[in-house]
Formats: sequence, C-alpha cells, structure tokens
Amino acid sequence: MQIIKRDGNKVDFEKIKIERAISKAFFSVDSSITEEELRKMSDRIEKTIKQKYPKDHIPTVEEVQDLVELTLIDENYYREVKSFILYRAKHNMDRKVLADFSRYIEDKKVLNIITEVQEEFDNQRYPIESLLFKFESFLKPNMTEEDMLKALTRAASELTSKESPDWEIIAARFLMYQIDLEIEKSEERYELFDFKSKIEFLTEKGLYGAYILENYSSEEIDELEKYMDYSRNNIFTYSGLDLLRKRYLITNHKGDLIERVQEMFMGIAMHLAIPETDKVAFAKRLYDILSNLKATMATPTMTNARKPFNQLSSCFIDTVPDTLKGIYRSVTNFAEVSKHGGGMGLYFGKVRANGSDIRGFEGVAGGVIRWIRLANDTAVAVDQLGVRQGAVAVYLDIWHKDIPEFLGLRTNNGDDRMKAHDVFPGVCVPDLFWKLTRDDINADWHMFDPHEVEKKYGKALEDTYGEEFEDFYHKLVADKDISRRTMSVKDMVRLLIKSWTETGTPFIFNRDIVNKANPNKHKGMIYSSNLCTEIAQNMSPSESISTEIVDENGDTIIVNKTKPGDFVECNLASLTLGKVDVNDPTDLEETVRTIVRALDNVIDLNYYPTPYAKVTNKKYRAIGLGTSGYHHMLVKNDIRWQDEKAHEEFVDRVYEDINYYAIKESMEIAKEKGSYSCFEGSDWQTGAYFDQRDYKSERWEKLKEEIRDSGLRNGYLMAVAPTGSTSIISGTSAGVDPIMSRYFLEEKKGAIVPRVAPGLTTKTFWLYENAHDIDQNISMRMAGIRQRHIDQAQSVNIYITTEYTMRQILNVYITAWESGVKSIYYVRGKSLEVEECDSCAS
Repeated sequence: MQIIKRDGNKVDFEKIKIERAISKAFFSVDSSITEEELRKMSDRIEKTIKQKYPKDHIPTVEEVQDLVELTLIDENYYREVKSFILYRAKHNMDRKVLADFSRYIEDKKVLNIITEVQEEFDNQRYPIESLLFKFESFLKPNMTEEDMLKALTRAASELTSKESPDWEIIAARFLMYQIDLEIEKSEERYELFDFKSKIEFLTEKGLYGAYILENYSSEEIDELEKYMDYSRNNIFTYSGLDLLRKRYLITNHKGDLIERVQEMFMGIAMHLAIPETDKVAFAKRLYDILSNLKATMATPTMTNARKPFNQLSSCFIDTVPDTLKGIYRSVTNFAEVSKHGGGMGLYFGKVRANGSDIRGFEGVAGGVIRWIRLANDTAVAVDQLGVRQGAVAVYLDIWHKDIPEFLGLRTNNGDDRMKAHDVFPGVCVPDLFWKLTRDDINADWHMFDPHEVEKKYGKALEDTYGEEFEDFYHKLVADKDISRRTMSVKDMVRLLIKSWTETGTPFIFNRDIVNKANPNKHKGMIYSSNLCTEIAQNMSPSESISTEIVDENGDTIIVNKTKPGDFVECNLASLTLGKVDVNDPTDLEETVRTIVRALDNVIDLNYYPTPYAKVTNKKYRAIGLGTSGYHHMLVKNDIRWQDEKAHEEFVDRVYEDINYYAIKESMEIAKEKGSYSCFEGSDWQTGAYFDQRDYKSERWEKLKEEIRDSGLRNGYLMAVAPTGSTSIISGTSAGVDPIMSRYFLEEKKGAIVPRVAPGLTTKTFWLYENAHDIDQNISMRMAGIRQRHIDQAQSVNIYITTEYTMRQILNVYITAWESGVKSIYYVRGKSLEVEECDSCAS
C-alpha cells in the first residue's frame, strides 16, 4: 500500500508513522498508551483505509490524518484528539513558515536543516515561526546567501533562553553548515578529495606531522576515514562549536579552514594511538570517546596532537634555587615553556629573603620580590606568538620573611616597585598555621630567611613537613640568634583576606596534606603546585655542576653541565561526567582506561620545551586524569549540590570507581611496557597508598596484590583541572565547580549570545543552584570527599558575596583544611573578574 505526500510524491505506507503521531498526542497531554493499544489503533486505521477506498485509490496524508482523528474520537480520547488537531494545525503553519523561509534562502540544505529542526525538537518550545521572525529582524538589502546563513545562525542563538535552551544546539547546526561550506571551498581549491589526500596536503604544508603518514598505511587511513561518524556533529552547542572552530581546527597559512571537526578528533586519536600494537583499533576507541565528548584532552594536546610541533603538555613546575645562575635558569625555562603555550608554576621558597647576606655581606640581598618581577616581565614579553600573554604562578611559604610583601603583589595600594600584576601568587601553608587560625588566632606567627636557617642548621625548613616541620619551626622560634619577622596570625589572615577579596588570589597549597598523601615520598618532596593548583608531584631544583672548555673540530666550545632536578610536567585530560554514564560500570571503565592509555602515550610522543621536563616526565611518567561536568552529573542524577548526604554518597562512589579503573589500567600497561622507574619503595609498591585511603574491599585488596607483583606504569595518575575551554566544547559545567548561573549573556563579536546551564529543563532548573548561593563549607567538604580518591589535587574555587565577613571567609579555608583538601584555586566574588588558566586542560 502507498500514500501520497503533500508534495505529490508516492511513498510506501508506514504504520509506524501513525503510531508515532498518536504517541506524541498522548505525550503532549501527559497521557500514557501501551504499545499493544498503539498497534491496535494503527491496525484499525489501516483496515479502514482498505475498506473505505477503492483498490486503485491511493490515500493522501491528510486523509490518513482524518482517520486518526476519527479513531481517537471513537476510542473516547478527547484530550488526545484535541492535541492531535492542534498538532496538525501547527504543522500546517510550519509548512507555511518553511515556504516563507524559501523566499529568502535558496540553499536546499539549509531548508533541510530547518525541516530537521521541526521534526526533532518540540515545536511548542522551538517554533520555527519564532526563528523566522528573529531572522527577518536581521535582514538587510543585498545580503548574500552566506550573510543569510550567518543571520539564521545568530537568530537561533539569540532565541536561547532558560525556557528554550536547545536553541543553542539548533544554532550549532547552522554554524556547522557554515563551517562545512567554508571547508568545501578549501577542499575544492586545493583538490582535496578524501581524508588521505588532506593529510598528505597538510603534511606537505608543514601543518600535519610527518609521523602520521609514516605510521599509517593508505589502507589504514581509508579504514579510519570510513569510521568517522558525522552525525556526532549534531551534539555541539553553538558556543562549543564556535570555540572549536576558532582555536582548534587546522587552517592553512592563509587562514583557510581545512580540517573538519570529525577529522580533528580522528587526527588526535591517530597520533595518540601510534605507540599501540594495534593502533587502528585504539584510534577507533579513542575517537569514539573524544567525538562523543565523553572526555576531552587538554588544550595543548587538542591543539598540537597531529601537528609537526607536538608540545602536548599543559603544566610545568620548577623549583627556583637560591643562586643567581639557578634563578635565571628557572626564568629561562619559563620563557621556553611559555613560548610553546604551557603554563608554569615557580616555587620561590628557597630564595633568600630581603636583607639576607650574600657571600657574607649582611643586609644586601634584595629578596624574592625582585625575582618575581623578572618572571612577571617574562610573562609579558614571551607572549605565545601574540596569541596570549604567558602565565606563571609564583609560590612562597607562609613562614618566608618576604611573605607580607608577597601578599601585596597584586593589591591596589603600596609601592609600585613591589608589585607584579601579571603573575598569580600562591601561598604554601602548613597544618600549624591553620591550627593557630582555628584555635589561637592571636598567637604570634614567625617568618624566617631560608638561607640563614640552612646556613646555621645545614637543613632547610621547607624540606620538612608534618611533625618534623613543627618541631623545626618551634626550634627556630626558640633560637634567639635566628632573625625573624613576627606578626599575629590574625594580622597575617587580614593580609590574606585583603588579597583574596581584591584579586581572587593567592592560591592556597596545603603542603602537609599533600606530602603525607604523596605516593612517591620515598623519592622527594612536594613544595608547591602549578598555575591551576591541581598538580602535586615531587620537585627539586636543578644544580649547575661544572663549566668546561673543550676543543671540538678545531673550535673552542664551552660546555655547561647541569644535574637536573625534578622539573614537573604533567599531561592532562578530563572525563566529561555529564556525558559519561557514571552509573554504568562498563561505560565508565572503558572511558577511563582508554584515556589513561592515551595519556601514557603522550609521554612518549611529546615534544619537550626543556630537557629538564623530559628527564622528570620519563622518571615518574606522571599523568593527570581529571573531570569536568561535575555539577551537570549531579543534576542528571537528581542530586542538589546542598543535599549533603546524597551528594557525598554519590561522588564518593563515582570518584572511587574512577580511581580504581585508572590504577587498574596503569597496572595493565605496566605489564606490557614496564613500571615507572621509581616504583620500588613507593606507596604503590608497599601498599601504603591503599591502606592510607582505607581501600579495604575485595576488589582493592586484589588490585593491591596485583600491583605489588606487576608494577604500575604511572607514578601519579589523577589531577582535576579547571577545564575552562574544553567544558564549553563539551557543553557541560566546568571542572568540579558549581555553575555560576543557570542563564547568562555572553558577548561575542559584538553580539549578545545567551548561555544556559547544561541539560536545562523545567525539572533540572530547580536542581541547579548558582555558585554564589551555595554554602561554601559544603563545597569544601565535598572536595575533601573527592580528595581521598585523587592522588594529586583539584582546582577548587571558593565563591563569596559582599555579605561574607572576614571570619566567614577564613572558616571556609579552615573547613577545606579540616576536610583534607590539598589546594584552593581562586576566590570568586560576584563582581571580581579573575583570569582563568587556559593552559591546564582547559
């Protein structure tokens, strides 16, 4: 049997379409109908058609819909038939609107997108007549087809609201078509017929790494091209796709867009799969996860994987030694890292204080501030090809003599010669300071010169933590021959709070908590963190050994020999918890294990901007598996942020699972490729890591024994970065933070773009709570629950309002410390603008 469509074409009669239409009518009035009842009605309608019309009569769509109405009436479904009648009327209106669109737009593919929107989205909330009216408001004389498409994209974007959030996705459909048209012009201009010819072209132009063609055969590239799924283009939001187009897709030197979105995901997957035995199979695995936005690689990895200059790492940390040559070496290292797009953390806690001695001459040292200003000027000067300014966090211990001036680096008053407005200060705080703020805030706090302490005692205060630190600190306090600065704990807190409320910094690094939980404490010490506060790995300064003059081929060569310290580099990626089914162990395990393996491969594939980073990276093989979409995940699982019991139980389980699968995969890779070089004697090897975190279940006990026998590939595994940019691409919430607002406006290219919380519906609207409305003590306690399962740290922000008192702000920090939180990123007031790190997995 056939049916005549409205355009006159004859097609096969499909009962399923009748059943769909009836289902929609029931759904629209919150009624339910069983599949059996649906089948009976569609059978009855089909039977009526055969009995009512002559054999040679082919019914029209309108005639069939009339029969649907009559059947619903006969069955006494009056509310449902009313809805169906309205549905028919609405579709008639939509057809008229589509005809109105065709007066302006000739491109059939654009009209097809509008038709798909009609069919896919609820036409009550997303009526295309609204799109038409908005589109018409942007029309001007003599607009080209390209201008019309841009106007249509803008119209859909500006219709986004908290009541109709999916206009963001609809706008992305039009933007994707714009991108495709741009790429098609490039493909035609450069005669690019398939993925393989495109790779060859990009390689020849120096835009793709030669290693791709060297490692993949023509047949393998063809196989991977066929595997790409372009339907996944439809999952983007407008903001995510716009960001992807601007920052990540490859253009040639003339600015012509060459690379498609799915080709980008496949290119990244192919690069990171090169070390695998079956690289094609792994490339497919990784492509599926990346293209479905279940996880994102860090910005440097997404940007540089598949390219000739493949610097894939996000974060670097250097320990600045207390020598002139060492200080300048650290600043040079920062310049090299910045040149290649990385963010840097510099620990200045070993540098002698202002007024210290130099070669026995007392009172001549200028202190750390002048060297921090040098790092500040380097950040400005080495501006990453003019794209953005370099970014560096500078850390100092709260017992360092220069800490009061350090806390004023970015505040608005004081001597400009003591300012450095382009660095991000961080303070390293021991347990002792927090104990005093909680129990005895009027107590004295003493600050010392690290050079003087080490010269007298042959031992550095910063090289101790926990009880050993407290004993040494009290010994120094009692030593009247050691100089010090003293102020009350309360006055120190005032300096901290002044800086937090004015600048959002300093970041806080709870060094005792970090070092007690360090799984590699047998090999060193962790002094500070990175630019985004999520990295916590062993650190030590490099040492100059000698300078030799040698003859080489008749030339005199000066050779400087340096003993490398632990110069931290970390490779990051983030699970998108709002996209992964965290309640499905199979989905979660597959995603975690694939990303861990990809990150381990980054270590071997990476270009290192400085040799010190390469040495440390090979030594510990550190990776940082993180998460984004945390708030999105809670809401999807019907959990309010401030429902503390449900929140705690849920995330404790989720992060334990993530940690378990990550460690398990690292062990499996160790079986294939060997353990990291410092595994012997580590907490991983002794089992102390598992005991300290109270992992006592059967699966953990079994894994502990397996690791003891088989080893572990990566010395550090988890670190939760802020994910500023990549969470926009994924259409999810950033990092582990609550959303700032369910609905807000963003300015782009002079236009106002509405943005909404991910997955916003009438139900989830009330589950979402804005960050500044949330009790920050609950947030810190939840960060502590997560922290047990994260061997490194987290980028955790504190959100305050003008109503917060000094005591309330301090109490949030004390809660964080009591909860075992290792680090705290920014303090964010409602009106305080802070510069989000864009180097770390963002």
